[in-house]
Amino acid sequence: MPSIRGDGYTRGMPPSTGVGRGACLAARRWGVTLMLALLAMAGCGGRDARNASAITIGFVPKGSTHEHWKRVRIGAEKAAAEFSAAGTPVSVIWKAPMREDDREQQLQVVEGFTSQGVSGIVLAPLDSSALRRPVEEAARVGIPTVIFDSALAPPNRIVSYVSTDNGKGGHLAGRRMGELLKGTGTVLMLRYQEGSAATEEREQGFLDQLHSAYPGITVISSDQYAGPTRDTAKRASENLLNRFASKIDGIFTSNESATGGMLLALQDIGRAGHVAFVGFDFSSSFLEPLARGEINGFIAQHPVNMGYLSVKTMVEHLQGKAVPAVVDTGVILVTADNVAEASVQAVINPPDAR
Repeated sequence: MPSIRGDGYTRGMPPSTGVGRGACLAARRWGVTLMLALLAMAGCGGRDARNASAITIGFVPKGSTHEHWKRVRIGAEKAAAEFSAAGTPVSVIWKAPMREDDREQQLQVVEGFTSQGVSGIVLAPLDSSALRRPVEEAARVGIPTVIFDSALAPPNRIVSYVSTDNGKGGHLAGRRMGELLKGTGTVLMLRYQEGSAATEEREQGFLDQLHSAYPGITVISSDQYAGPTRDTAKRASENLLNRFASKIDGIFTSNESATGGMLLALQDIGRAGHVAFVGFDFSSSFLEPLARGEINGFIAQHPVNMGYLSVKTMVEHLQGKAVPAVVDTGVILVTADNVAEASVQAVINPPDAR
């Protein structure tokens, strides 16, 4: 049977001894570097040091609270179960940062999996640049990495990138906004956070679509960030609405928590349903606002598929099979008009997630 573990994660800093945080981190990293060197010298890196018939995957999402990540985990569990039933035992160890803006903690999780000598790492990097070093360290001792959800900046040593076509999703959102506003009006865009490649691609796709196809639409704010949670997104939304509420015809938000926070802020001031609103990512909490016209559409990824294909790609690579450099997991526009269609329900309400 497969094993899916959700190990808790703590920073593991020593009790106060008068040593500063920077010195502690430096000592920890020196220790990891020494361990890697000893593994490489002893020939213990990678698959050679592990049971060839069993595969252990360290799975590192950006977080664990959003519905998106919960569904990714369902897909990973499904893939592990299928491989195990077919005679290849696969165990997935799930570890997420406590906050979706804690790059340092995510870096430590990846380093921890490297020191444990897992078979492979599946990672959704919080920062496209900051996570390159631990991925490189893992590769140096023969531990491959599959990146999912959000890209890792090149140059890098990854096996594959499993993700939504986020640029396409941004274009779909821009097209929906253009249709809602009939090609004219003012909009604002609430970004997610700096360094997140996936949401940056969505945001750029949205802006590019408006610029190329709807020149009559003016973007009056596109430089504000929602932050990692629905609460931080609500505060950022309130600030934007205080400045622009009477001037805007449309709003685009680029991830689940930003969409949820903006919706709450609009409801608080009685503007929900009175401004065109397009979000990104699915949450079951968006369905009633969609039916009421408070959200006019959202771009839905297929997170179950993303988790499933990430594990499948890693296991096949470890089995010596050729895997594609990029795996597209799909993206659709969901509106009140199409939400009941079977093809849409298969994405937002898949049997595996019920």
